[in-house]
Amino acid sequence: MRLYAHKARQGFNNKICDLRCPYNPSSPRRRGSTHPVNKAFYVYILAGAKNGTLYIGVTSNLPQRIWQHKEGLIDGFTSQYGVHMLVWYEQHEEALAAITREKQLKKWNRAWKISLVERTNPHWRDLYLDFTA
Repeated sequence: MRLYAHKARQGFNNKICDLRCPYNPSSPRRRGSTHPVNKAFYVYILAGAKNGTLYIGVTSNLPQRIWQHKEGLIDGFTSQYGVHMLVWYEQHEEALAAITREKQLKKWNRAWKISLVERTNPHWRDLYLDFTA
């Protein structure tokens, strides 16, 4: 396995990645590798209850991340305010697209976010149950 140290000007301060690192410009994935990368990224909304407190996040492993929120393994907003119910999510093929969408949704006003949830989940059902059933 070949290792590369990224330059500090790239913002990764001596972090080491193998040849397949997505931040490595010479990575085979960036040169059209024949090995497809089937990674999905998710933007999600958690709620404390119907029309309750909302939290918007992004992850590459939605079931695991929601489980972490539910178990209180993530310190911060969701554990402090009891926001553990997955009420909406959206899948993206690229991390940058998911992060951009998360930032966009965080700028929306509350009524728009509630409308987004209610278009696909009018009863505010916990969608995490779909992953565990």
